[in-house]
Parts: sequence; C-alpha cells; structure tokens
Amino acid sequence: MKINRLIEIVTILLNREMVTAKELSDRFGVSVRTVYRDIDVLSSVGIPVYTNIGKGGGISLLEDYTLNKAFLSKSERDGLVLALKAIGATSYPEADAIIEKIGSIFKTSQAHDWIEVNFEVWSSKVNEQNKFSKIRDAIINSKVICFDYINGNGDRSNRFAEPVKLIFKAYTWYLIAYCQKRGEHRMFRLSRIKNVQITSQVFTRREIIEQPNQTTSTPFIHLKLRCDEKVLNRLYDTFDEEFISKNDDGSFSLSVSVPEDEWVYGYILSFGGFAEVLEPEHIRTIIKSKAKEILEKY
Repeated sequence: MKINRLIEIVTILLNREMVTAKELSDRFGVSVRTVYRDIDVLSSVGIPVYTNIGKGGGISLLEDYTLNKAFLSKSERDGLVLALKAIGATSYPEADAIIEKIGSIFKTSQAHDWIEVNFEVWSSKVNEQNKFSKIRDAIINSKVICFDYINGNGDRSNRFAEPVKLIFKAYTWYLIAYCQKRGEHRMFRLSRIKNVQITSQVFTRREIIEQPNQTTSTPFIHLKLRCDEKVLNRLYDTFDEEFISKNDDGSFSLSVSVPEDEWVYGYILSFGGFAEVLEPEHIRTIIKSKAKEILEKY
C-alpha cells in the first residue's frame, strides 16, 4: 500500500543521511518516477524532504527532523512504547535497544520510562526465564522442541512438539504447538512445561484446523459464589464487575463461567470462611471434601 511505502521511506531517511531514488525504486519494486511522486507527496504534507541532483546526490531529510512531528501523536507514541515494553517483558533481546532508539527519535529521554511490564511471578527462577526464551527462539527458527509435561492429574510425559505461538490469557502463559506424540495441535500450560531443549530438527508450520484445547479436556462450569464484603476487592482483582452483584444483606454474589480444575478449587478455598459455593452442587461437595482434608492435616 502507498501509505506504508511513504512511512517506510521516512523511516529509511531518518536512519540514513541520504538515499538515492534508484535504491528506493529497487527496494519497493516501483519506478524511479513513482519514488519522486512519493517525495512530492511527503513534501506537500510538511515533511522536510529534499533532493540533491547530480553525482553524489540523493534524497535527504533536514538533520533535526523528528518522526513525531509528522506521524505520531503523544498517545500514539505512548501506545508504541507500551507495545514494545510488553515485547520486552517476554525477554525479546532487541526490545530494549528498539525502545532506546524510539526515545532518541522522539527527542525525549522520558519516552520509555513511564511503564514497566513484567510477566514473571514472584517466585520465578532463572531457568523459568530461559524456558520462555528457548521456546521463543524455537518458534522464530522453526525448530522442534523436546520437553517434559505435567498434566492436571500430575502425570509426567515426554513430548516432541513443533511450537507455533505463545499466548498470555487469564494471567497464564500457554504454548500452542503440534504435538508429534498425539498427532495434533495442543495447548500446553507453560508452567507445566519442564526441561525444554531445542532440537536440530527443523519443521514446516502446519495449518491449524481449529483452535486447540489444552492437553487434557477441561470442562467449564457456571460458578456461583456468595462472598463477604471483606473480600470484594479480590473478586474485582480477578473478574469484571459485570459478573459481580450486591445482595440485600450486604454480601456479594459472583456468577461466572470458569474451567473446572485445581485453580478454581484453590481460588474458592483461598477465601476461607468468607465465601460459600451456591452452585454447582458437585463443587460444594468437592470443597467440603478438600476442607476436611485440610482440617485433618492440622
């Protein structure tokens, strides 16, 4: 598209003192005449681009020109920095350098200091960070990975997989990968992936027929909780306010669909006596049983 070409021309000129029309013509696969028309368009919207004719000449920008004067508002610049910070939180090696360059382009030292994004849990260890980096590199280089996986039942298995994408959803990282053992795309919870190794095997990405489920099918339940006002802040920390309602007696109700797994049991138990399961009945039974097990330990 022409607008993309215009933006890229400006970006090239910001990073180089001078470029020839022939270089731009070859890069974009257009005629030199088209390049000069693009230059005229840029000049007409106030971008200080000029040409030097003759041997050693070319196309340049004024030396003190900065990108934000033409293309990006402050909110757009902040959005760009936020996106780069999020990428940096995944330990992407070039992210910090890119953010520094953005700051210099915008001529402000505060361009990258207003936010910090960190996806690590408090107990994160170095090998957990390395696991993320290894998977990221394997995706970029189309390399098969080998790892141990612990499912929801605590069973451990060894897998060879073709990694496709890392997803951060509901406070948790997941990996979508083609599992060679199962012969289909699966969704692996990253915290359950252990001992990641990148193999020398290169793969060609397969088409994903449908969105993969987790390696063990996790049913959804419609959970209803009644909670004391003292723990209301915790409900808002996890769920949107549309799922929370106030009762006449001052308590609050949570009504939401969630996957039934150990997380939801632990979440309910973490409220202690400040929450009661109203539905479904089998969850009430499970919580009673787990509470009894806890009591017996003490």
